[in-house]
Order: sequence, then structure tokens, then C-alpha cells
Amino acid sequence: MIVVRNVFQVKFGKAREATALLKQGVAAQQKALAGVEYSSRILTDVTGPFYTLVLEMSFPSLAVYEANAPKGMSDKEFQTHYQQLSALVESGHREIYKVVE
Repeated sequence: MIVVRNVFQVKFGKAREATALLKQGVAAQQKALAGVEYSSRILTDVTGPFYTLVLEMSFPSLAVYEANAPKGMSDKEFQTHYQQLSALVESGHREIYKVVE
């Protein structure tokens, strides 16, 4: 299993708006990836850098993620929400982890 974290540093005062847009984008992405084995959740900061927003997704393997990421990212509804979210983001990065149990 792998965990993919898309970490966003949101502009000051825009966390609620960004979180709402990310929720809408995730809902659109779930429709686009219907039938794909994965899960997702949204995290916000409690400590650390202020206004951090994280989209965390788990996939059975890196191959499943690589095969399906283009489907989710190219969905028109997801792109609409993502473009709106991008306007509220100062920076971001992606982390990919292998789950060791």
C-alpha cells in the first residue's frame, strides 16, 4: 500500500474557502475514479506551519496510483475546483510513502 499526500500552503485567511473547494474536488475525483480501489481524506494543521491543507490518498500500489492519477486529474469537474483552489495556494508539494506494517 502507498500513501500520497498533496500538501498545500494556503494563503492567510483562505483556509475555509480552500477546504470547501478541496472537498468539492475530491467528490468529483471520486466519481471519476469509480471502481478504483483507493481512499482519501482531507487534513488541516493543528501544529506546524499555519494554513496547511493536505489531501491524503491511499492506493494498493504505486502502479494503481500511476495508472489512475491522470483520470482523476483530467476530470473536468475536478479541474474547475482545482483551478479555484490554486488561486488560494501559495505553495505545495507531494509526498509518496510506502506503508510498512
